[in-house]
Amino acid sequence: MPSSSASTSAAEAKPAGGGVQSLERAFDLLERMADAGGEVGLSELSASSGLPLPTIHRLMRTLVACGYVRQQPNRRYALGPRLIRLGESASRLLGTWARPFLARLVEETGETANMALLDGDEIVYVAQVPSRHAVRMFTEVGRRVLPHSTGVGKALLADHPPEEVRALLGRTGMPAATEKTLTDPDRFLEALAEVRRLGYAVDDNEQEIGVRCLAVPVPNSPTSAAISISGPTGRVSEAATEKIVPVLQDVAAQLSVALASQTPA
Repeated sequence: MPSSSASTSAAEAKPAGGGVQSLERAFDLLERMADAGGEVGLSELSASSGLPLPTIHRLMRTLVACGYVRQQPNRRYALGPRLIRLGESASRLLGTWARPFLARLVEETGETANMALLDGDEIVYVAQVPSRHAVRMFTEVGRRVLPHSTGVGKALLADHPPEEVRALLGRTGMPAATEKTLTDPDRFLEALAEVRRLGYAVDDNEQEIGVRCLAVPVPNSPTSAAISISGPTGRVSEAATEKIVPVLQDVAAQLSVALASQTPA
C-alpha cells in the first residue's frame, strides 16, 4: 500500500482538469515573472500566485536547473536565456500563421500590414506584408520598440490596469522618438482610455514623422498580440481611418479564431 505522502504527491501531480499540476504551476510562475518585467522575488511570486513559499522555491529550483530561470546575485529570480529559443520559434510560427491575414489587410487597405507582440516591456514585430505602393512603410521583422510611441503598443496596453502601465513606463522611460511622441504617463493613460472608447489605437507621427498607424488587438490571443496598418499620413487620413478600422477589426477576429484552433488560414 502506498504511503500517505506518495498518495498526496500523486494527487498533486494529476489535478482534476487532467493536467499535471506542477507543470501548470511552473508555467504560471513564468508568466507572472514576465508580467512583472522578467525579474521577481519569491515573496512577490507567493503573494501574486497564492502558493506557499516552499512550493515556489521547489519549482524555481527546477526551472533554474533547466535554464529557464536564473538566480540573480541579489537572490531575486529572472527569466533565463533558454526561453529565448522557445520564444523565437513560437514567434516565427505565429508570424507564419498571421501572414495570410496580413495579406488580406494589404489587399483591402493598400497599406503595409504588421503583427506585433508584447514581449516583457517591449513590442516585437513578428510578421509583415508590405504595401504595393512605391512609397510604403517598412518595419523589420524582429525589431523591438517601446510601446508608448506605437499604435500596436497602445492597442496591447489598453486593457492593462493603470498601475501596471505606470510600472512599465517607469521601467522603460518614455523617450521621444519624434516631437509628437507622448512622454507623460498621464497623457499616455488618457490615450489608452481613448483606445478603449474607440476600439482602435492610432500612432500619429509618434514613432516616425510622416507616418500614421492604426492598430487593434487580436482578441483572445494566446499571447498579447496586435495587428496594424501603417502608411504615409496623406493616405492614412481621418477619412481613410473610417474605412480601414472595420477591416482591421474583422481580420483580427478571423486571426483570433485561427489561433484558437491552432491551424493556419
